[in-house]
Amino acid sequence: MVRIVVPVMDETGLNSQLSEHFGRAPYFTIVELDDNRSVVSQKTVPNTGEHFEDTEHPPSCIGPSRILQFKPDVLITYGLGPRALNIFQSANVAVLKANANTAEEVVSAYTNNKLEELTEGCQHSHLH
Repeated sequence: MVRIVVPVMDETGLNSQLSEHFGRAPYFTIVELDDNRSVVSQKTVPNTGEHFEDTEHPPSCIGPSRILQFKPDVLITYGLGPRALNIFQSANVAVLKANANTAEEVVSAYTNNKLEELTEGCQHSHLH
């Protein structure tokens, strides 16, 4: 079983457009794949960062600790900050660079081994 987290723009799950940046995503879609890399479950959760006491992030940002509660194996995103990247890497979560527009497309890319590792966090504070 592999659990994937994807930052998305709405509650439509795999059909949702990817958010431009991990921490400011309105929602996160969590997808579980079986050993054959087939989707066995999916759920979308809201970014509730403003309700968590994470002093490192402004109220509109969710911290990596919230995502780690879902026990992901993989995070697929266009980008995230260097601190968040280090936290995920330290937790043995593979951080992969999104190469498509929807959650379904990036999960498909993952299952076909078409995603590259995200090796560097963005150093700027604007959205991608």
